[in-house]
Amino acid sequence: MTRFGLIRHAETVWNRKRRIQGRQDSPLTPEGERMAARWGRVLSGFGWDRVLASDSGRALATARRIAAEIGRPLEVEPRLRELDWGAWTGRTLAEIGRSEPEALARQVQAGWEFRPPGGESRRELLERVLAALGEAARRGDGERVLVVTHGGVLRSLELFLSGGVLHEAEEAPGRGYRILQVVCGADGDLRLVEVRPLEAPSAAEPPREAAL
Repeated sequence: MTRFGLIRHAETVWNRKRRIQGRQDSPLTPEGERMAARWGRVLSGFGWDRVLASDSGRALATARRIAAEIGRPLEVEPRLRELDWGAWTGRTLAEIGRSEPEALARQVQAGWEFRPPGGESRRELLERVLAALGEAARRGDGERVLVVTHGGVLRSLELFLSGGVLHEAEEAPGRGYRILQVVCGADGDLRLVEVRPLEAPSAAEPPREAAL
């Protein structure tokens, strides 16, 4: 059985501005850099075998700091990228809601078929992420793999594995940073074990080792 711990990248400049990053990038803020190093210290005692990261700059910047703290090799997996937001990249949802309210409303109602103009659907995102994790599980049977990816990836995977419903364009602010604990059994099926805060507002809260 392969155990995955999935987290999103640390805070970026565009996160602060609520701008949609998608396939584009903005750098980590100074606080984001501190967050990544802090997460590495929090997660260092849980027996990770390797770190797997999206090839986006913000995910790699986060993963490199964490990998340096925990002393494990880092591998890059392009299929763990964020959703391609196409023409809506770089804008805020408030801006899109003002200029294209009907188009945004139609996409929100589309659920897994949500597709920004010129971008990809959530279903396409989910398919590539599941394929990436399945391949990682086959190559690393019995390993514990820390995955550094994106908020949209975590949200889609969590809802898919828990049977939840997609009814918003993006995750509501305030949920905070968290770690998804997912296992892949001998049958190749992924199972969501637990979702826990990665960091409380004022201090890091280590995940329970037994669940990782």
